Amino acid sequence: MNGEALRALLSERRASVAPEAHGLSRPSGKGRRAAGLAQHQIDLLLNRGPGTYQRLESGNYRNPPVGLLHDLALLLHLSELDWVALCRYAGIGDPPCPLSPQSGEEVPTPWNDAVKGISHAACLMSASWNVLAHNQPFEDIFAPGTCPTNTLQWMLFDGRYLLSDWAASWAPQILPLLRSDLAARPQDDVLRRLEASVLTDPVAGRLYASAGAAADPYGERPLMHARLGPGWINMCLAHPLSSPGARLCILMFRPAKARSATPLPPRNQGPALPAPERAPEQSRVKVPA
Repeated sequence: MNGEALRALLSERRASVAPEAHGLSRPSGKGRRAAGLAQHQIDLLLNRGPGTYQRLESGNYRNPPVGLLHDLALLLHLSELDWVALCRYAGIGDPPCPLSPQSGEEVPTPWNDAVKGISHAACLMSASWNVLAHNQPFEDIFAPGTCPTNTLQWMLFDGRYLLSDWAASWAPQILPLLRSDLAARPQDDVLRRLEASVLTDPVAGRLYASAGAAADPYGERPLMHARLGPGWINMCLAHPLSSPGARLCILMFRPAKARSATPLPPRNQGPALPAPERAPEQSRVKVPA
């Protein structure tokens, strides 16, 4: 626990919440009164016993329950970064979940310029894998007018004809990502629809059952680039701190000729990058609306 930092964070955020916004009045009487909610008013609003909040703000509440911290963070309108700081200063480590179910569905505006300034193909995705921003090298991977709106759906279904050796090189690494994301966000409608489509797909459903639970998006995999032809792509993922669940994805593409003297990774053994035929339109699976 960092009592000094905890006290500074809570007292500052408490001062910004007007009692009147919760149907309360400002305490009156002699003595100096701090701005915002009084400590006993927070106990009242959180339905906690007298003195609970005072113990926490003063640094005398060891190992406070996550539920108390979560309710307090919502009452004080903390940001996701404040929520992380609150849990760390209170001595419980990183929070077990985002503060809001909507976290990860949007990111601050400067991320748009950041993504466009990356030289490799890059996109910014929500926690549901919806594309929030992308740069031109990312768009160039796909045929004109086919840039995906949801990258997980594209990797699982729509893009199979471009993902060479999909069943062996892509599916076993991508399907566990869907499983782990659903474990973290079981009420996410987009992820639930994707899983339902996977379970009814004759190929993906069988692989999903046997893919395991360990998610490993790293390692070079074969891909047919719309402009550069066959090659290998490596994926790097990172998370914006202020948007838990959102992802920055950087894709590093190497044309097949540049790798001709390099042996295949062990899991990609097999024919060297056959140029796949485009799948008939009717065989491409769509996630139900």
